Amino acid sequence: MVATKPAKQPDSPESQLDAFLDKYTPALAALARACLKKMRARLPGAVQLVYDNYNALVIGFGPSERASEAIFSIALYPRWVTLFFLRGAGLPDPRRLLKGSGKVVRHIVLASAADLDLPPIQELMAKALQRAETGIDPGAAGRLVIRSISAKQRPRHPS
Repeated sequence: MVATKPAKQPDSPESQLDAFLDKYTPALAALARACLKKMRARLPGAVQLVYDNYNALVIGFGPSERASEAIFSIALYPRWVTLFFLRGAGLPDPRRLLKGSGKVVRHIVLASAADLDLPPIQELMAKALQRAETGIDPGAAGRLVIRSISAKQRPRHPS
C-alpha cells in the first residue's frame, strides 16, 4: 500500500498560497517554495501571514496573527525573492548584508534558498529572534493565514 499525501481543500490557505506562487515564473516560484520550506523548518510554530499585495506576494513569520509582531517576511517580486527583517534597522550587521535605509526594516535579496543556510544570515536571524518582543514558540501549532488579496496587482512576470 502506498501512502499518499492528503489532498488540499480547494479553498484552503495552502491551496490559495500555491495559486499565488503559480502566478510567478516557474523558476521564481520554485525558489520561493524552497525558501518557504527552509523558513518553516527554521521557525516551527510560526504563524505565516500571507498578503497578495499590489506590488508583491508577502509571507510574514511571527508568533501570532498580529502583523505588528511579525519578525521576518519573504516577499516575491517578478525578478527576485527577498528576506525582510521587520525590525532590522537596529540589528548589528558587521558584514553589511542588510540593505535598505528606512527607520525600521532591512532586507537581503536571496539568490538561492541555500542563502538562508549561510552562517552570516543565520546569525542575523538569530539576533532578530532574540530581540523580538514576542518570541515564536517552537511547540506551538504553526498555521498559514491568508490576510489580504489585492484586487489590482502588478504583473507577476518580468516585463
